[in-house]
Amino acid sequence: PLQLLQSKTVPKRLRTSQRKPYEPQVPRSLIKEIFRHFVKMPVTRDAFKIVEKCTDRYFKQLSDDLEAYTHHAGRKTVEAADLELLMRRQGLVTDKMPLNVLIERYLPLEYRKLLIPIAVSGNKVIPSK
Repeated sequence: PLQLLQSKTVPKRLRTSQRKPYEPQVPRSLIKEIFRHFVKMPVTRDAFKIVEKCTDRYFKQLSDDLEAYTHHAGRKTVEAADLELLMRRQGLVTDKMPLNVLIERYLPLEYRKLLIPIAVSGNKVIPSK
């Protein structure tokens, strides 16, 4: 007589089900350096942990808003206009405080060169519009 073959039960791996999906984060050293630049006084570890949580939450909300603006426009790529609109809605960019002034005030020279057109020899402007 033929006997029915029974499949062996394989134990499930617990490690794969318990892993959290990887979410990129802003490096702690960068957050600490920026925060120290603006605070200019010592910060306790507990306070810094709260600053880290707030930073993560802020950038998560920022990326969700940019994704919504891009999706609403029917695009798959975030453009500079989306970021400027978001900054205008947050009150960072106004008629009295344009984006170029914010860039000049808070970013180092190498980033300013990338974001703001610069006159060079030969009366050419880089990047050309």
